[in-house]
Amino acid sequence: MSASNKKLSFFENVNRNFDRATAFTTHPKGLLEQIKGCNSVYSFQFPVRTSKGFETLHGWRVEHSYHKLPVKGGIRYSDTVDEDEVKALAALMTYKCAVVDVPFGGAKGAIKFDPKNYSSSDVEIITRRYTSELIRKNYIGPGVDVPAPDYGSGAREMAWVADTYAAFNPGKIDALACVTGKPVAEGGVRGRNEATGRGIYYGLKEATDNSEDMKALGLSRGLSGKRIIVQGLGNVGYHAAKFCQEGGGVIVGLAEYEGAVYNSKGLDVDAVVQHRKETGSILKFPGATDIEISAKALEMECDILIPAALEEQITSVNAPGIKARIIAEGANGPTTADAEQVLLQKNVMVIPDMYLNAGGVTVSYFEWLKNLSHVRFGRMDKRFEQSAFDRILHAVEDSTGKPFSDSERSKIAKGPDEIDIVNSGLEETMTNAYNQIRDIQKSNNGILDLRTAAFLSAINKIATSYIELGIFP
Repeated sequence: MSASNKKLSFFENVNRNFDRATAFTTHPKGLLEQIKGCNSVYSFQFPVRTSKGFETLHGWRVEHSYHKLPVKGGIRYSDTVDEDEVKALAALMTYKCAVVDVPFGGAKGAIKFDPKNYSSSDVEIITRRYTSELIRKNYIGPGVDVPAPDYGSGAREMAWVADTYAAFNPGKIDALACVTGKPVAEGGVRGRNEATGRGIYYGLKEATDNSEDMKALGLSRGLSGKRIIVQGLGNVGYHAAKFCQEGGGVIVGLAEYEGAVYNSKGLDVDAVVQHRKETGSILKFPGATDIEISAKALEMECDILIPAALEEQITSVNAPGIKARIIAEGANGPTTADAEQVLLQKNVMVIPDMYLNAGGVTVSYFEWLKNLSHVRFGRMDKRFEQSAFDRILHAVEDSTGKPFSDSERSKIAKGPDEIDIVNSGLEETMTNAYNQIRDIQKSNNGILDLRTAAFLSAINKIATSYIELGIFP
């Protein structure tokens, strides 16, 4: 295979997109190299004794950028993960945080094993052992490096990470802030579990609300009525599908590793999920057409395609057959750089992962703030706001002579709970970030695609941080 035809790795794809954006900057080469490279790569082996006996597992923690501290990024559990993948994900975290104005540097971690092949007790042993390695090298801490869940891990594992860190740091008052994505009872924040999927919905809602952009794609304004295919029914894909459906979108296709189902009139997301729980597969769902090869679902008729599984699902091979007008990247790196060029030539809007799936890290930021402040959002002001709204309603009733019903009063005069504040903050973040990206795109005479505009937004913000720190003139 010639050098020109060599398949790019995940990290090389990320850097290729980075390089494309730098053509629109005036920052010095040294500063751009600092932003682009990984600051620190910790690769290690550690022994564990599980129910299978003694094993040696491989782990990584990559800290991509120190322009903001702490650095932030999930811990992936996968038997196919490698160092290149972790570096790519860490880099994307840096740019993602910058795009949505979350004050973290980027990081990522991984353990090379498949948790489905181990008991719960074994996974706990492995998680705690991995955490102890991070503690040993100071790769975890509330002000240093704050992990989160990723593919293969979840709230349970993050609770084990927090507990292990606290055990090694007795009396540390901010110990819970060493990791996010924890169960609510263990210091987590309401809304974190569904945050990435909800963020995808907010991003799509904002993008489709622009009549000028939708007209250019041959689509009507708004999410309502748009046909959507979602690849992946994990946490991200399920919640993205659910919220888009609730927002008026029509879910016509759902894909998982065992295959896909399609119905041009729409699928009930929860019914498909329940069918899969009962039968072990989404196939043979009543009223839907089975697609035996999951990847073929990406090429079915739809308006919006949401790849929410793993990286490199849309390539130069299948991109020509994709019929969607909008690709909404729910997963990290689902579209290769070559595939994106094919899509852009077809006038397809690609809403990039580094913006669209930033809901998780945004709400993780809220959880981190909650852990540092040691108070639940809404606890201090909920009753005060509710009383203020109630006084306004009484004043309106006195002036009009028309009383509000109990149900009307409870809706209007309701003080915000933690989930209300979290969702409001997430929507504000996603809305503002999208408009920043679009403004950059339009200010360059519309010649930039959204990914390049997002990279340019991130690069400029990170460069400003380094310049203000006095590292670069």
